[in-house]
Amino acid sequence: MRGLRLAGVGDRPLRVLCLGAHCDDIEIGCGGTILTMARQDPRLVVDWVVLSGDDERAREAQRSADAFLSGVAARRLTVERFRDGYLPYQGERLKDYFESLKGRGDPDLVFAPFREDWHQDHRFIGELTWSTFRDHVILEYETLKYDPEPDAAPNFLVPLEDEVAETKVQLLLDSYVSQASRPWFTRDAFLSALRLRGVQARVRFAEAFYARKLVLTGS
Repeated sequence: MRGLRLAGVGDRPLRVLCLGAHCDDIEIGCGGTILTMARQDPRLVVDWVVLSGDDERAREAQRSADAFLSGVAARRLTVERFRDGYLPYQGERLKDYFESLKGRGDPDLVFAPFREDWHQDHRFIGELTWSTFRDHVILEYETLKYDPEPDAAPNFLVPLEDEVAETKVQLLLDSYVSQASRPWFTRDAFLSALRLRGVQARVRFAEAFYARKLVLTGS
């Protein structure tokens, strides 16, 4: 099992794979952490993969990725067209797709949805991530939704500067205009979630992740 690094070593940049079931999942779950990592190490290389999205959502995802990844050295955005809400029922095709991701590079860190998320699409992508990237550092992010995970307790907290938290939320609202009518897609909802995790991290704002297995290395 590989140790966790949040910056490159020597001349080698950190390579990050971000996986989302839907076009705004990655930004909601780990957008602040990505912004923070990019500011700490501009050599960052990010592969941003979204599994579902129509033309409108794909355009929004492009706009969002351009903003969130503006400070990284290299980036790639892919928005696939698997059917939203039905990802578990397209299992064979999605399993083949995940196997193909291995040929796109060997990431040091993978961000993916919480494996026990109550949303079926999120949960299935989380499961596929663990079955595909078995020797990698995986951080599972959380997303706002109607259904809570009552037994969930994230165990990995990333503090966010106030300006980073505000930037994350503003970029989300600016990029995903199609989601503005949803009652949870609001500034106060996003900031409240970050504030709650900040209290747990003894800072103002933070993002939370589920880290199932990490190995501390000396390099």
